[in-house]
Amino acid sequence: MSNTHTSSNQLTVVDREGTTHDLEWEPDQTMMEALRDNDLPVLASCGGTASCATCHVFLEQAVFDTLEERSEDELELLVEAESYRECGSRLSCQVGFSRDLDGVTITLAPEE
Repeated sequence: MSNTHTSSNQLTVVDREGTTHDLEWEPDQTMMEALRDNDLPVLASCGGTASCATCHVFLEQAVFDTLEERSEDELELLVEAESYRECGSRLSCQVGFSRDLDGVTITLAPEE
């Protein structure tokens, strides 16, 4: 029986009040699911279909640059957001688990 904790990633999240949370991100979860399952205030109203932007997060530039390009749908939603950052904004439902993301810090975007 394998220990699931060795296969998960560590994720550091800065919430909208500036408080830091360390959480486990399991391989079968999107980033949004890890946030939601750890009781962070991520609405994710659309359930992860990239149609609402309530799971908007900011990633550090170096991390952002390693991810695949945003889809047209994701980009369209993000550009509409007041807090949109060209290099850093992602919908967390569109960021899949990757070993490369172990230990990253993300910041929840302000609610709109």
